[in-house]
Amino acid sequence: MTPGPEPLRMGLVLPMFSGRMDRVLDSATRAEELGFDGVFAFDHFFPPGASPDRPSLEAFATLGAVAAETGRLSVGTLVTRAQLRPAGLVAKMAATLDDMAGGRMILGVGTGDPIDLPEHETFGFTSLGVADRRAHLAETVGAVRALFRGEAWPGGEHVPAVAGPLRPPPPSPGGPPIWIGAQADEVVRLAGALADGWNGWGLDAGAFARKARVLGEAAGEAGRPPGAVEATWAGIALVGEDDARTEELLAARRSKGMPVEGIWWGSAERFAGFLGELREAGATWVVIVPAGPPDRVELIARDVLPAIS
Repeated sequence: MTPGPEPLRMGLVLPMFSGRMDRVLDSATRAEELGFDGVFAFDHFFPPGASPDRPSLEAFATLGAVAAETGRLSVGTLVTRAQLRPAGLVAKMAATLDDMAGGRMILGVGTGDPIDLPEHETFGFTSLGVADRRAHLAETVGAVRALFRGEAWPGGEHVPAVAGPLRPPPPSPGGPPIWIGAQADEVVRLAGALADGWNGWGLDAGAFARKARVLGEAAGEAGRPPGAVEATWAGIALVGEDDARTEELLAARRSKGMPVEGIWWGSAERFAGFLGELREAGATWVVIVPAGPPDRVELIARDVLPAIS
């Protein structure tokens, strides 16, 4: 008998834009109690597209508190922009957080998008063009992985030499897994060659499957064995008990002027089916921003988690 797909792990994005650590910690402990597999933090200094006076908690400090309050959940960044911190600092912070979490850290990194430019202007961060962002990301991943292994980074065009070492070293052999968040094929291929995972934001099942194939091809071309690089999905999900309830939630969202484009929406049964399609396409993780009222988390735990385990 041919074995079926592995169970799909599910994580939640923490409410970083609430600006309230108590809400974040409550969300994390509730996620652990309900059977989710991980919690993830956006890495923004204020919400994308919003005014700089809107709140957002800092990702790594927040995840340190979450790690101390939980015992089983993976804790990760989704994703940290490589331009915001020197590579040596990223490696040190991630290794420390991995130590605090007992080896539960996932380091998600990415290049950032044009919508992030106001953050760079407000806080004085460097802002690179598209080609340089991608080259900088590749060097950042190389430098961080070298430091995780206990080696020095010799330096490149964008990331200078970093001698290290990291002391104490990360508890996970080789350091925490590194995911690269990307939609562009060029960066997906970069993940296949260099990272432990790739995260695709908001893709439909067909687009996800195509990019997962690109990921696998790039990993193979780099001489990496099958399954060496995980394909993971993330996005906003508005889940209703049934189709009628979903329409009510959509109407409420529209009445508040909130977009419905670019999010997944449907009944719990349909969402479980969508996640099944992602799993068939090779997904090992899904990470969701649960839209709608707070009880959506309990609904997903009750009606969706059993269907994908």
